[in-house]
Amino acid sequence: MSSSTFWEEAQQAISSGSFVKLTLSKPAAKNADWRNAYARLVDLRQQPHLSFTLHYSRRDETKNFPIEEGLLRAADWMGTHFLEANLFTLKENITLSFNKKREARLQRRAAVHQQAPATEHDHQKQRPLSAPAGLSYLSQLGIAGADGQILQKGQRKFRQINKYIEIVGSLLQQHPLPAGARIVDMGSGKGYLTFALYDYLTHKLGLEVYISGVELRPELVAYCNEVAQQSGFERLSFTAGDIHDFPAGEIDMLIALHACDTATDLALAKGIKSEAAIVVVAPCCHKQIRRDMQPDDTLKAIAQYGILWERQAELLTDALRALLLESRGYDTKTIEFIGLEHTPKNVMITAVKSRPHAKAPQQIEALKTLFGVKQHALEELLISDEPGEG
Repeated sequence: MSSSTFWEEAQQAISSGSFVKLTLSKPAAKNADWRNAYARLVDLRQQPHLSFTLHYSRRDETKNFPIEEGLLRAADWMGTHFLEANLFTLKENITLSFNKKREARLQRRAAVHQQAPATEHDHQKQRPLSAPAGLSYLSQLGIAGADGQILQKGQRKFRQINKYIEIVGSLLQQHPLPAGARIVDMGSGKGYLTFALYDYLTHKLGLEVYISGVELRPELVAYCNEVAQQSGFERLSFTAGDIHDFPAGEIDMLIALHACDTATDLALAKGIKSEAAIVVVAPCCHKQIRRDMQPDDTLKAIAQYGILWERQAELLTDALRALLLESRGYDTKTIEFIGLEHTPKNVMITAVKSRPHAKAPQQIEALKTLFGVKQHALEELLISDEPGEG
């Protein structure tokens, strides 16, 4: 009875305009792929829908359902994938929980929300950096004008910056950085994202962090250091040098965005050997695996189509990178960083320090065997870190 009452209350809250949100949590199985789910009301084609954000261990998905179907789906997921559901309304908060025997329990608490959220599907996002007028570095970097307003030509870059900050903010919720954390951005380029990250962590979150940008081109390093000084960013600095020469050491967060080919692997190796708590990379070109792949006769059917084989090489390269991170004690996700309309190189790998995944080494070897790859560049870089090696 408790379970049916919960879903009747959800339907009533939606009908009366009192619904705020619905969350599903506490995975039913210890090693389940499902992590949690979040549902909000949205208007699609002038009809109310429940929009679910489903969080899995390695990916996130958004699915929209008509109200009745959405509630039925959520009810089916309870007990099967999740053991707890929380209904937030303007009148009260209701929790439905299942024990190991799948016996239901209903709890009611006072409401914590006083206003229902907007239901526009394409609503304006609350951007982490939403007040450009005070962000002088955006003007100096050519994203904003002298009045602080984002230029037309800078709109895409500003959206990219906010997407990046949103991703990092989510990672910090999983693994907060310690006071005085050291962040290294390898291949920082002109520093758009580096400046924004420092601004967000220091001024938005109030954290004491030290960020170092590593860039091969000395003219960009000099320029970025000048902008950092003019912006009053005292704990942000840029250094001219090759990623290969940067010493592994005290790194709490490692970032490498669009480092070409094995430069991404060099950066990953530095982060792993430094036992960085958070790793964020957006790989660029993928040449090493493409050269080394020696497929069996079955896979040669794909290899004869050049562009398809090239994309397969990209997928394999990044899959092995994610698995190698997992073998070294990280929980990894691969996500879309930039829309495909801007660039096909839009994959981002994020990793948070956890514990080694027991199946990762076997999965790595299976993929290498299947595609005829002797060794991944990152794997080779990590050999010196193995017990008994180096």
